[in-house]
Amino acid sequence: MSPYLPLWSWAVPVAGVALVAASLVLPVGPVLTVVGALALMAAVIAAVHHAEVVAHKVGEPFGTLVLAIAVTVIEVALIVSMMLAGGDEAAALPRDTIFAAVMIICNGVVGICLLVGGLRHREQAFRLEGVNAALAALIAMAGLTLVLPAFTASSPGPTYTAPQLAFASVMALLLWSAFVFVQTVRHRDYFLPVQDAANQDVHALPPTAAVAWASFGLLLVALVAVIGLAKLLSPAIEAGVERMGAPKAVIGIAIAMLVLLPETWAAVRAARADRLQTSFNLAFGSALASIGLTIPTVAVASMVLDLKLQLGLGSKDLVLLVLTFLISTITIATGRTNMMQGAVHLVMFAAFVFLAFAP
Repeated sequence: MSPYLPLWSWAVPVAGVALVAASLVLPVGPVLTVVGALALMAAVIAAVHHAEVVAHKVGEPFGTLVLAIAVTVIEVALIVSMMLAGGDEAAALPRDTIFAAVMIICNGVVGICLLVGGLRHREQAFRLEGVNAALAALIAMAGLTLVLPAFTASSPGPTYTAPQLAFASVMALLLWSAFVFVQTVRHRDYFLPVQDAANQDVHALPPTAAVAWASFGLLLVALVAVIGLAKLLSPAIEAGVERMGAPKAVIGIAIAMLVLLPETWAAVRAARADRLQTSFNLAFGSALASIGLTIPTVAVASMVLDLKLQLGLGSKDLVLLVLTFLISTITIATGRTNMMQGAVHLVMFAAFVFLAFAP
């Protein structure tokens, strides 16, 4: 057995998908919910393991890009399926999901990475050119898709007209495509980790092509299991939210947290290993893919299927988004970070979660 493919690494994703399939025919009771929660955590570990194997074979930043795109594609499929099932009642679902993903990534994931990395290494360095490019693209994409719809006058409410929606979707897709080209071709060196002599993985032998392809396939299986198990647990989460009397937006936050678990774990592991650039590649790459792939897909679905789509954020969420981007700009200004910056981001994340429960 290859050291890259131990028994658990392929058994866990397969078992997770089997459990999702079983939930389609079996009643979802307390036992299945508990088993599903345990299987979800195991599937996250397996997904991160296979993502790291692929990353070791293809190198940075391709490895982080694989995980970000794979998670986002499956997340988009989940959003579109929920839109089709919910009809007009799900008009704000894409907006809520994307906003939650941006806040979780930019404050929660980045905050944990900076805190963990700062506690272990005091200060950490990263390539300012790459992170600056990612943050600039993210601000522009979020402004076009989440901010401007709340201020346009051509259609009622926080919505776009069909031409406006088409324009914003094309621009988001073009920005994401341009970023991927810069990240992987034109300026790939901007996104390479700052190597550290103490990093024991730098000189490890990469896996064979066969092992890398097997891990890529198992990564997709593990991510399908993660998304399926998150959907399996969503009724229990929704019931808990209703018992607490919290707003429905909390459900979207909980689901987004579950979906982003693989990337969060991988990013924190990288920060702990003093590879903060890899953590930023994962975090900002996921946020960019979330907007750049989700908005065009849901725009096409809304136009073809005549579904309502609300994209503009409310005043409270707009303030939180602006504060998040302002703090993020200050955080990356010098190219070095410490635990204080992580604490600031985590306070903003706590404010986001608290105000979701008490708007």
